[in-house]
Amino acid sequence: MAGGSGTRFWPWSRQQTPKQLLKITGKDTMIRQTVDRVVSEIPLENIYVVTASSQAESIKRELSMLPERNIISEPFGRNTAACIGLAATVIRKKDADAIMAVMTADHIIEPSDVFLRGLRCAEKFAMKTGVLVTFGIKPDTPSVNYGYIERSQEGESVDGFSVFDVKAFTEKPDRATAESFVQSGKYYWNSGIFVWSVSTILGGIEKYMPTLAAGLTRISAALDSSKETEVIRNEYEGFDSVSIDYGVMEKISNVKMIEADFTWDDVGSWLAVERLNGVDQQKNTVLGKYCGLDSTENIIVGDQERLIATVNVSDLIIVNTKDVTLVCDKKNAEDIKKLIDLLKEKGLNGYL
Repeated sequence: MAGGSGTRFWPWSRQQTPKQLLKITGKDTMIRQTVDRVVSEIPLENIYVVTASSQAESIKRELSMLPERNIISEPFGRNTAACIGLAATVIRKKDADAIMAVMTADHIIEPSDVFLRGLRCAEKFAMKTGVLVTFGIKPDTPSVNYGYIERSQEGESVDGFSVFDVKAFTEKPDRATAESFVQSGKYYWNSGIFVWSVSTILGGIEKYMPTLAAGLTRISAALDSSKETEVIRNEYEGFDSVSIDYGVMEKISNVKMIEADFTWDDVGSWLAVERLNGVDQQKNTVLGKYCGLDSTENIIVGDQERLIATVNVSDLIIVNTKDVTLVCDKKNAEDIKKLIDLLKEKGLNGYL
């Protein structure tokens, strides 16, 4: 899934160059890292990317090793249920018995070999009729930025992983609820990584989201025809914006959760740049050309052409691009999304 615009990484992330196309950590873009992570297990011809039509050409250039047909364009975003349903519909046309792994294009997951072992473990369950599998991340803080999965008390060990029945999914909670979740030891962050058969997930959509299912059926009939793009656009007009968690996973039974035995980071805001890239002797995280005096614990991002200079500042996010400079207190990093809304209100869409 690669359709987001990464608003919390503005102004580095824009509508035409979203987070998944940025080199936030390492020498490759995040979407390239995601493909490289799985290509030893999943051949290129079986890797599909669902993205916004406005980003499709950029994705094709970045992932030129993939068949062009594997870049699936959405006319506009309708959340993850429509995204996953569209991908499952395309894959089912190729292989009705396919097992489908769903992951996001902008997560950091290490080490890759442990993640791939987890996918193989999930595949075993997914091949059983009706079983849907997700990965839970054991929380180290009571974060209000993630959804949570409640697991069963008892689990089983499979291929070195702890596997539990899922009791409930919970959307992003308030602080007090998140703290109680972490203290209980039975709640995990929802990674947004799923493994299932295409028939199982499309069956779940048919049962719990019949309007979406009917639209996907009409899309399926139009695939590989001259009307494909037109039909997808027309059907998307009528789709509600609903997450797969809310639309299906919270309602369906027979869901398994694998406790992730790998490092996972959803790179959700500028604070992730500090976690992933480390700090210098002044406790600053610097990507670009910088010189500072008495400045500590800042995140400073620019390029090698223009110098960013600071004097006696701390705990700031400073981002310089060719047309925008952002200065933000680190504790208010989440408010960048509100700033995006303000830009829209003021008609400054050219900076989005």
